[in-house]
Amino acid sequence: MEDLSDLYQEIILSHNKRPRNSDPLDPSTGQADGNNPLCGDKLTVHVRNTESLLEAVSCDTDGCAISRASGSIMTTMVEGKLITEVERLIEETKLLLTGEDEPEVDLVQQGDMAALIGVRKFPARIKCATLAWHALEAALRGNDEASTE
Repeated sequence: MEDLSDLYQEIILSHNKRPRNSDPLDPSTGQADGNNPLCGDKLTVHVRNTESLLEAVSCDTDGCAISRASGSIMTTMVEGKLITEVERLIEETKLLLTGEDEPEVDLVQQGDMAALIGVRKFPARIKCATLAWHALEAALRGNDEASTE
């Protein structure tokens, strides 16, 4: 199991050091800011979407490794997907990271997101991992600020 833990750390470090899709989108159809005052994380999610498709997404993060990695992972998971799929992924991710039951980890199904499941052991870090997802949800709904509640 230690090898799996090492792999998860590598995934998080990779996304933290080289975040994917971190430049603001121009043009964009919406954006939302996220702020986690407990950790000091601040981020902005930009989206370019039609009514049914999320064409492009970016997440510019100034914050901890978990927050930056989660935003980067999020962009790679949702870009180019139908809005209904994106909404499902947002809910699944929030449940994966905050649900009462311990989730089963499946690297094939969850991809790099599986690396973030370890934050469940550290309640103060859960907001770091979910902040980008809340901001994505807000941007798609036309809100300019994310709520992590």
